[in-house]
Amino acid sequence: MSKARKSCGGKREKSKGSKPVAKEQVGEEKVTFNISKEENFSEWFTEIVKRAELADLRYNVKGFIVFQPWSVLAMEKMYRFLEETLQRKGHKPYWFPTLIPESNFKLEAEHVKGFTPEVFWVTEHGDGEKLSERLALRPTSETAFYKMFSYWIRSYRDLPLKTYQRANVFRYETKATRPFLRSREFYWIEAHCAFASEREAMEQVREDMETTKEVLHDIFGLPFIFFRRPEWDKFAGAVATFAADVLHPDGKVVQQPSTHLLGQNFSKPFNIKFRDRDGREKYVYITCYGPAVSRIFASVIAIHGDDYGLRFPWRIAPLQVIIVPVASEKNEGVIKKALELKEFLLANGIDADVDLSERSVGDKFYYWEMKGVPLRIEIGPRELEQQRLVVFRRDTMSKEEIAEIELLSYIERVSKEIDKNLIEQADKAFENRIVDAKSKNEIAEALDQGKIARCNFCSVSHEGEKCAEVIEKELKARVRGTRLEPEKPDGPCVICGKKASAVVYIAREY
Repeated sequence: MSKARKSCGGKREKSKGSKPVAKEQVGEEKVTFNISKEENFSEWFTEIVKRAELADLRYNVKGFIVFQPWSVLAMEKMYRFLEETLQRKGHKPYWFPTLIPESNFKLEAEHVKGFTPEVFWVTEHGDGEKLSERLALRPTSETAFYKMFSYWIRSYRDLPLKTYQRANVFRYETKATRPFLRSREFYWIEAHCAFASEREAMEQVREDMETTKEVLHDIFGLPFIFFRRPEWDKFAGAVATFAADVLHPDGKVVQQPSTHLLGQNFSKPFNIKFRDRDGREKYVYITCYGPAVSRIFASVIAIHGDDYGLRFPWRIAPLQVIIVPVASEKNEGVIKKALELKEFLLANGIDADVDLSERSVGDKFYYWEMKGVPLRIEIGPRELEQQRLVVFRRDTMSKEEIAEIELLSYIERVSKEIDKNLIEQADKAFENRIVDAKSKNEIAEALDQGKIARCNFCSVSHEGEKCAEVIEKELKARVRGTRLEPEKPDGPCVICGKKASAVVYIAREY
C-alpha cells in the first residue's frame, strides 16, 4: 500500500541555535497512503483506523468493537479535560448501574417512546430463569439518575444538584455501524442537573455550550456550530435540544455534545420535589448534557488527519514525543542517551518513548508519522557528540536542530504552536462551508459539494415536519435546526413556498 523510504535522513545543517533542517528530501521518497483523504474520505478513515491500530473490528458481536491502546490513551486524556472542566463548574462524579428497570422507562411517555426501539433487554439469568422485570442496558441514564434524585432532593438547600458520570451506553443502532462514529456501544459522559427555576436550568444549558467550546474547540481543535434542534428532532422527553454539529471532510455532519432543557417533564413522573423558601413544594427543573467521547475521537481523526495519517493536538496525543536512535549500527552510547532523554521527559510530565524496534530507521519515521505523534527526536553519533538533537514536527512535517539543553524550553514553546496551528487549520477548512440556498436544487448542489445549506423554512415547530420529510426523502439530508440567535428569514419556505418563519441549516449526516 505504500512505498518504502530509500534512506533514513536528509541533510542536516549545523547551527548553534534552533534552525530549520531539510525535510528528508535528499535521496528519499515521502511515504503516504495510496488514499487521498480529500478524494476518498470514507476509505481513508477505514484504513487509518486499521493501520494506526485504533480499533479491532473482528469482535464477534455486530456493531461492537475492541478499542485498542492508541485510541484509549487519547480518549483517557479527552475524558480528563472534560471531567476537570465539569468538576471546576460544580459537577460531582457518580457511578450508576448499567441496568435500568423497565418500570423506570415507562414513567416518562415520550422518553420510552423515543428509546425503546434501541434498547438491549436483559430478560433472564443463570440457566434461563426469567427475571421478574425486564432490565435495560442503559441507552442513556435519565431514568436511573432521576429515580435517585427523588430520594436526594428534599429542600431548596439541596439545589442546585449537578452530577455526571462517565459510562458506556448501548443502543441497537439499525443503520450501518462505523467505528467510533456509529456503533452499538459508545463511551461518553452524561451530566444531569436539577434546579429550582427554569431560568437557572437554562443558564446551565448555556454553560454546557460554553464547556463544549472550551474543550472541543480550544483543546481538541474541532470547529462546530451549535444549533437548536427543530421540534420533531428533540431529545425524547426534552423541552428544547441544543447540539454541536461538526462537519467532516466528506461533507457529512456528526452530532457532538448535545444539551437538553428537560423542564419538569421528568421531575413530575419521578416525583422530584423540593420545599422552597416560601414553604411550598415545587417540582425541580432538569437539564442533561452528553459529550460522547468515542464519537468526538472520530472527529479528531477526521478533522486533523492528513494523507500521511493521524495528527493529534499536543494535549490529547497518546504519545507526545518519540525518540528514534539513528546510528547506522547499534550504538550503545546513542541508545543510552535516548533512554536518558525518555526518562528526563517523563519526569517533566511529557509522554515519551524510545523506538528500539528492529524496523529500519525510515520505517520508524513513517510509522510514527502515521500514528500522529506530535514530535520526533532523532539522535545519532553526531548529535551525541555535539549535544544536539534533530526534532521533527508532525504538524508542519518539518525538522529543526536544537541544543540538547534547550529541549524543555523548545517543547514548551512548540507544543503551544502545534495546538494553535491545528486549530487554525481546522477553522480555515471550515470557512465557506455554509452557503445560502434559495431552492431545492441549490440545496442539493450545496450538499453534493460537501457543504451545509442555509435557507428559509416555513417552521421549526411540528408544522414544518412535512417539509423536513421532503428533504430527508429527496435529498437524503436533515434539517439540523436554527442558530442560537434566531436569524430573520427574507423569503418563502424553500420547500413549500409558504411564508418562512425561520432560517434553518440542512446537511447530510452519518
